[in-house]
Amino acid sequence: MFKKFSQLGQAFMLPIAILPVAGLLLGLGSALSNEAAVQALPFLGTDIMQAIFTVMIAAGNAVFGNLPLIFSIGIAVGLAKGDKGTAGLSGGVAYLVFTGTIVALLELFSEPDATIDTGVLGSLVIGLVVTFLHNRYRKIELPQFLGFFGGSRFIPIVSSVIAIFLGIIFYLIWPPIQDGLTLLGEQIAQMGILGSFLYGFFLRLTGAIGLHHTIYPMFWYTSLGGTEVVAGETIAGAQNIYFAQLADPNFTGMFTEGTRFFAGRFATMMFGLPAAALGMYHAIPKENRKANGGFYFSSAITSFLTGITEPLEFSFLFSAPWLYVIHSVLDGISFLVADWLNIRIGNTFSGGLIDFTLFGPLQGNPQTNWIRVIPIGIIWALVYYFTFRILVKKFKVMVPGMETNVGTLPKNEETAPSSLTDKAHTIITALGDEENIQTVTACATRLRVAVNDKDKVDKETLKQLGATAVLEVDSGVQAVYGGKANLYSQEINQILGHDD
Repeated sequence: MFKKFSQLGQAFMLPIAILPVAGLLLGLGSALSNEAAVQALPFLGTDIMQAIFTVMIAAGNAVFGNLPLIFSIGIAVGLAKGDKGTAGLSGGVAYLVFTGTIVALLELFSEPDATIDTGVLGSLVIGLVVTFLHNRYRKIELPQFLGFFGGSRFIPIVSSVIAIFLGIIFYLIWPPIQDGLTLLGEQIAQMGILGSFLYGFFLRLTGAIGLHHTIYPMFWYTSLGGTEVVAGETIAGAQNIYFAQLADPNFTGMFTEGTRFFAGRFATMMFGLPAAALGMYHAIPKENRKANGGFYFSSAITSFLTGITEPLEFSFLFSAPWLYVIHSVLDGISFLVADWLNIRIGNTFSGGLIDFTLFGPLQGNPQTNWIRVIPIGIIWALVYYFTFRILVKKFKVMVPGMETNVGTLPKNEETAPSSLTDKAHTIITALGDEENIQTVTACATRLRVAVNDKDKVDKETLKQLGATAVLEVDSGVQAVYGGKANLYSQEINQILGHDD
């Protein structure tokens, strides 16, 4: 079960990875075209500048308006065992047939104003069904007179046929589910700041094992994140609502309260964890600080700017899981406080400075209350700094540099391979060679490998190649390589022939 959920989380990362760029286009276009920006910088009001901003907004909306289709393609590509291009095409075609079937049935048998929006859940079903069909039948052999339609060509065809039946099923079962999701979203909203705390806590806690990618999309893109009428259209999902409001030139006032699923991130990622890095740095022996300063500084900067926190979190997760639980509680409190103070900052991907600037200051304090993040962030930095400095030092948590006479993260520069291909071969050997490897995938920062025998994995070699941590899970191991994880995954799969 862990393996399946882990793979699903990885598949979600592919379509989610495009959202920052779309968010930048939509955020900058909306921010620079609003009346306040034009008044401050009159040249922004020229026809050519406004035309540019209009195109940027349209480009961003093109992505956010077609998220279910993108998710269907992304899930199929992410979970396909081979011939991923065909899987992606099949996922896209199947989703279009699926939605077309529902629209036709609504026109035939329902009230004129009836709508069915399956959102990301519908795309998830389509993506998973297409993946099953693709992995099972992509090498099917048909009778000779149908031979042209065999193999990978069979997948878009059979996926489209199955999508028709799925459309019929969803037409029958989805209305009460849709009503139930709306009600559930309303109940979560009625929980107030307690609901915000629970969301932040469990999101951070599941992030330890990489399962958070299966949680937040349900709040961001479905009725669990609330519903709102924007520009005369009913929108479901916290992020969908936020960007619809952002794109509506007539929208005024505070952004939707669905931003409580985002706003709590900023205090933790921009202030808390960077301060925790400084606290851990001051907790390790003085003689080891110089050699390990680069790790703590780079990890803190990564969290502050981009909101990618795994390199820093994994430095203490494995040696002190209880400390990660404390971190999760603090993160939950951050969401609670942000909701309590009515902070309404949205985001595309994470809670770093880039998203904060785009969707806080550039949108204006009257719509976001972004200024309140600063004092809360300062308090959060102090809380994280002293919490981590005291606990790491008191309990001798084995963070990088804590061990006596161990000055750096594991490294062997003299013998380490230099090229990407050489490193990939070394990783394969460290994983117990090809016969021990089942699958190799990657998320934003982790190389995820399913193996037959975890005892054959050489963790030290993986660390010597730059992994800040190596985690054993039920299905195998996860090595934290930061941004190189995806490169290693592609190179290893090419060497092993898993892309065929």
